[in-house]
Amino acid sequence: MAIDEAVFRLNRRDELPPTLRFFGWAPPAVSLGYFQKAAREIDVEFCRRSGIDIVRRPTGGKAVLHEHELTYSLVGTTENPLFTDDILGTYRVISACIEEALRRLGLTPEVAIEGRSAAGTPLEGYCFAAPSRYELLVGGRKVCGSAQVRTSGVFLQHGSLLTEIDMARTAAVMGVAEAGVSATTTSLREQLGREVEGEELARLLRRAFEETLGIALVEGDLSPAEEDLKNRLIDRKYRGERWNLEGISQPEDDGEPQDA
Repeated sequence: MAIDEAVFRLNRRDELPPTLRFFGWAPPAVSLGYFQKAAREIDVEFCRRSGIDIVRRPTGGKAVLHEHELTYSLVGTTENPLFTDDILGTYRVISACIEEALRRLGLTPEVAIEGRSAAGTPLEGYCFAAPSRYELLVGGRKVCGSAQVRTSGVFLQHGSLLTEIDMARTAAVMGVAEAGVSATTTSLREQLGREVEGEELARLLRRAFEETLGIALVEGDLSPAEEDLKNRLIDRKYRGERWNLEGISQPEDDGEPQDA
């Protein structure tokens, strides 16, 4: 999360090219949306007993268990002709790329044209409880959850694509009934009947982004400025429970994002 926030902030300042990242999580972690409160949205004690880290994202949205999945992050400017200057338009562009990757796996994804709200339900704090507009479903259930933050003409979008899911463990983390998770969430393994490795999925996504957007992605490392800011964010923000559990950070480290 510190890497993504550093890239997001410096893109805004230095007008860098778009950055697309794919990564997994070790050890497992649950990420909270920017405005969520840990004590209200997840079972903190279960996470601690189970060796599941807790981290707060700079993006909005709801809680996600990162264990058997691939996470993507994309930073870009709203003025870039690849994207749009509105939140839903950017969601639509990115979802088209992910949809193409899922089709290459042999799936038939559905795009949620009208979003559904989980507010007022026992699952309302869980990212996969209901799709937002332009998120992807397979077999009527959500397989990819996304969230975004944008400010000063730059956006950061996170997404989690489930390769597998332990319904009981996910329900325990979220403090909800297993039946609710099973009814709303699916995974690539469940739909394909086989394991999909993260590296295989990352390759498919890379090709799908390139061909859908008509671009050529170039691999790169963090710049010295990004590396320095990442390290400062880890030390001053992401290592601390005040940020991760309560959403409180030092003023100089608060990007003041807008929820999306």
